[in-house]
Amino acid sequence: MRIALVGMSVLSEPDHDEAPLTRALRERGGDVAVLPWDDPAHLPDAFDICLLRATWNYHLRPDVFRDWIATAAGRTVLRNGAEVVHWNMHKRYLLALADAGVEVIPTVCLDRGSDADLSTVVAARRWRDVVVKPAVSAGSWQTRRFESHETAAGAAFLSGLLADRDMLVQPFMPEFAAGGEVSMVWIDGVITHAVRKLPRFHGGAESVTTVPDLAPSYRRFAESVLEAAGQDALYARIDVVERAGGGLCLSELEFIEPSLFFNHSPPALTRFADAVMRLG
Repeated sequence: MRIALVGMSVLSEPDHDEAPLTRALRERGGDVAVLPWDDPAHLPDAFDICLLRATWNYHLRPDVFRDWIATAAGRTVLRNGAEVVHWNMHKRYLLALADAGVEVIPTVCLDRGSDADLSTVVAARRWRDVVVKPAVSAGSWQTRRFESHETAAGAAFLSGLLADRDMLVQPFMPEFAAGGEVSMVWIDGVITHAVRKLPRFHGGAESVTTVPDLAPSYRRFAESVLEAAGQDALYARIDVVERAGGGLCLSELEFIEPSLFFNHSPPALTRFADAVMRLG
């Protein structure tokens, strides 16, 4: 079985999942290669299965990426599938989950070309420090935190990007600075493991540690998020932060190209590889 790990021509940072996943699939008889989605010389037709793994530049050409996804879905087995990808690409999915009753970080979505003013957005919600970022983004691209005294700089940053793309404004949660967020990995119907990540903004490095004993409340929250999303997926990552006053809050639900931190959980790698081989 020919299996593609779909990535990009030049990785923006190392993909730590690639080596262990390649090894695990080859041990099961898979013929594995990396397929850069952004290189037209490499087509998905040559593979039986295409696994979206390190397509971390899709946000730079989202329309081209959507076309590639449609092509791949029509010619091979694509996971996660096209419908899931299209739902997850634009972070307005956070608003849909909030409407479904999921506790998410408060989010304002601003349409491209609008004349929205950051001061007005912040004042109306009595926020102080805020995070401004594109609604279609990956790897913390163009994600900036602005403190309450930096409103003018934040407004300039927002307006400069809003001319070309939809944008999000969210309150900065101090809990991020104190303890970061917990990322729970879900594979083939099961929460397999979790890691803790410290805050990361544009140009920053990622700090990751294993969560040895994930509390049942975290698992229940992750399962409720996935149920509300209602997507048919092979894998997902659910990123949450614990509020200072108690309770969990969703920051991201990643279906497209999340790092799955296989080096932190050999059983998760086994489960993923076994599930992939069943696709064939």
